Amino acid sequence: MAFDGFSTEAISFYEGLVADNSKVYWQAHKATFDAHVKGAMVALLEELDEFGPFNIFRPYNDVRFAKGRPPYKEAIGAVGEREGGAIFYVQFSAAGLTIGSGYYAMATDQLERFRAAVDDDSRGAEIAAISAALAKKYTLGAISELKTAPRGYPKDHPRIELLRRKGLTAFMSWTPQSWMHTKAVVKKVRDGWNGANALNDWLDAHVGPSTLPPPDWNR
Repeated sequence: MAFDGFSTEAISFYEGLVADNSKVYWQAHKATFDAHVKGAMVALLEELDEFGPFNIFRPYNDVRFAKGRPPYKEAIGAVGEREGGAIFYVQFSAAGLTIGSGYYAMATDQLERFRAAVDDDSRGAEIAAISAALAKKYTLGAISELKTAPRGYPKDHPRIELLRRKGLTAFMSWTPQSWMHTKAVVKKVRDGWNGANALNDWLDAHVGPSTLPPPDWNR
């Protein structure tokens, strides 16, 4: 299946799901999801296979431990991982398109290596410069960050903002626009991911993959 963009039906599907996040709505519109949402995402990822392999998140929320959580996710997302450990993320919803790359949620062993590298004068200055350059076009983020310095590091550390992070990623988001209905999406995503190469190269060189059990990307 060739990727020709996300259709207006895909946006309408998620607009409807936001208004009525129920099993009744889902079952009535599942054919639209399969053809215009999941089908389009699969086709997009095939165009971007150099960043894969990819895992597409399942569309159902785990409601067992989150009271009041809607049963269905109001976005479709997928993640790929390069050999060094950096991830490539893409998400589509009624709100538009979001892409990201980097290390979103570092495991304990990764955090130790990351903080040691940030603390180092040479390696720390390098990632600080990379982050500052990326911040001109991207939003830098992470799964969360500490409110103060991690144990063993001074609160007035020159790179305290990086040390407090529990991950480091570069994100870009776009609200719905006409180019999303075309193949232009492929270039937007590819260029966005490639634009984070310096960040990923640094992370893969100085942090690398965790040796702990991998996360469940389908959560």
